[in-house]
Amino acid sequence: MEIMTNQRFRKAGKYFRAIFIISLIGLALTVLIGAGILLYAKILGPPPLAVPQSTLFYSDDGTVIGESHNGQKRYWVELDQISPHLIDATISIEDRKFYSHHGFDYKRIVGALIADIKAMAKVQGASTISQQYARNLFLAHEKTWKRKMLEAFYTIRLEMNYTKKEILEGYLNTIYYGHGAYGAEAASQYYFGKKAGELTLGEAAMLAGIPKGAGIYSPFNSMENAKSRQKLILQTMVENKLIHKTEVDEALNEQLTFVGKHLHTKTKTAPYFQDTVRHILRTELNLDDRVIELGGLKVYTTIDLKQQEIAEQTVKRLISKESEIQTGLVAMDPKNGYVKAMVGGRSYEESPFNRAVQAVRQPGSTIKPLLYYAALEKGFTPSTVMRSEQTTFRFDDGRPDYSPKNFNSQYADGDITMAQALALSDNIFAVKTHLFLGENTLVDTAKKFGLTTKMADVPSLALGTSGVRVIEMASAYSILANGGKKVSPVMITRVEDHRGKVIYENDKQSIPILKPESAFVMTQMMTGIFDRKLNGYTSVTGSTIINDISRTYAGKSGTTDTDSWMIGFSPQLVSAVWTGYDKGKAITLSADKSYAKNIWARFMEDAHKGKPSKSFKQPKGTVGVYVNPANGKLATDDCPIKRFTYYVSGTEPTEYCTDHLPYSEEKPSKKEKVAKKPWYKKLFDW
Repeated sequence: MEIMTNQRFRKAGKYFRAIFIISLIGLALTVLIGAGILLYAKILGPPPLAVPQSTLFYSDDGTVIGESHNGQKRYWVELDQISPHLIDATISIEDRKFYSHHGFDYKRIVGALIADIKAMAKVQGASTISQQYARNLFLAHEKTWKRKMLEAFYTIRLEMNYTKKEILEGYLNTIYYGHGAYGAEAASQYYFGKKAGELTLGEAAMLAGIPKGAGIYSPFNSMENAKSRQKLILQTMVENKLIHKTEVDEALNEQLTFVGKHLHTKTKTAPYFQDTVRHILRTELNLDDRVIELGGLKVYTTIDLKQQEIAEQTVKRLISKESEIQTGLVAMDPKNGYVKAMVGGRSYEESPFNRAVQAVRQPGSTIKPLLYYAALEKGFTPSTVMRSEQTTFRFDDGRPDYSPKNFNSQYADGDITMAQALALSDNIFAVKTHLFLGENTLVDTAKKFGLTTKMADVPSLALGTSGVRVIEMASAYSILANGGKKVSPVMITRVEDHRGKVIYENDKQSIPILKPESAFVMTQMMTGIFDRKLNGYTSVTGSTIINDISRTYAGKSGTTDTDSWMIGFSPQLVSAVWTGYDKGKAITLSADKSYAKNIWARFMEDAHKGKPSKSFKQPKGTVGVYVNPANGKLATDDCPIKRFTYYVSGTEPTEYCTDHLPYSEEKPSKKEKVAKKPWYKKLFDW
């Protein structure tokens, strides 16, 4: 009997030793696996914290004009921009040991496990804020062992590589608060119409309770459940010594005002402009589409909301609803190139094709200021004369004859000055100038002015037969308005990432490319299209809108069979307007031909309201004299029409007009001194 007892003890001892050894091996394996997991997590380094966030687009005054998101409205804010009440309420109800654990609350895990076993169902959660953040960042919300294991692994990586502040900030910016609001900022705006940093204790306690189940605890779904949850959270805050018990009743009785409306729900402002901004972000800043749409960027643009509205309303009001005419409009500040308004068509919903930046259309006579600027640099002056008559140009290199015509076949049938030729848009003068300078001169000048479309060096180029873009023509004219300094069109001034770090800032500077004195003379010549004093033979091309403008502008209109243009500027603003049919159909109705000028005049007048009327600054090296606009000679007292005209110093006329002197007397030259009678002889003249 004793022998059998000893055998039993020996067997039991072997059994327990085996269990002990196995336990040691299991513990060692567990330690090794745990160490391996920690080492692997360390090797992998910090997991990326990127989450989809709304990208916001701002106007020049800081107003949000557009938003990009994937249905998750989320606006990332720093932790110090979130109300301390919301931070305390969230920690109190979700994870009161957040600052003391390393990602897992083991006591809560055991307690939740026992509760689940007793209920034979999943009735209690034990996830910490770190675990929930890991789940929100990287995992679907499915309830599987694989997801739980991955959640634990990502939690370890978060805790190893990020501070508690970073984890808490990330959690509060990613958690779902219901009704499409992700993160504390979007939720605060939706529920209470205020920033997350402005939440009161009562508002914060209610908001902190919603993530438990937005469909149950949202005040818009059940105010009773929301108030009950709010009370529970306030009580836990007292228990965790985050607030005093006297604050509970005050918070519960606080009169809460609910909004139930997201920010930035208005129809997208300046849609053609915003599309162009996105294109620039992709092609010039090299940002991919996901970053642009969901990267939480803050894109600060140059658009002026007042001018944009004026542009859109002007187009809508002036173009007949029955007409199929389309339009493109660009307005720029000539000093810095900032695009202030853009219309790419009459309806973005019907056609998102941007005619202001994408369409290539014939500019017609709006190309002539570029041609005449080149002529000024080659020695021409506003008083340079050529004959205006029906002309056929013949070439000795086998090219066919070329017979341009003026509008309505009207010619001066005599000499005409360059200033008049521009104001009257005389095509014969333009082609003669073009051929005299050499056909490649205008091609080179167009490139100098920033036109990138291909120009054909043919006689008709002087009449605008090679296509251009509206935005490039606005930019080209801005060089003249800017005294010869080139500025590229700017639509983005600054871009910040979701953390507020500046990743792009505009630093484009104006570059002098034209002679200031020639640019000024050219600008002054362009004011002539609105000047009745240049009406020597027929109406100046701006005559139909002279009565609609109230300040000095320089500009040029242009017309082809299929395109109608008006481009002009003041010292403060330049705008270019094109109208025509998308398919290049001929414009036959007189009303359709007038749209560009009328839109331009109305837009410029309304855009300048309240702004001082400025004149173009005269640079050194220029001189102004009164001339007879019909012949470009110095005007006398007998000339019925005089116009003050500017010249590059040394090129001003010296010969006086003799066309209107009585008895065919000739006026002495400007440089000749006229002999004066002594005063004593004048006494006897009577």
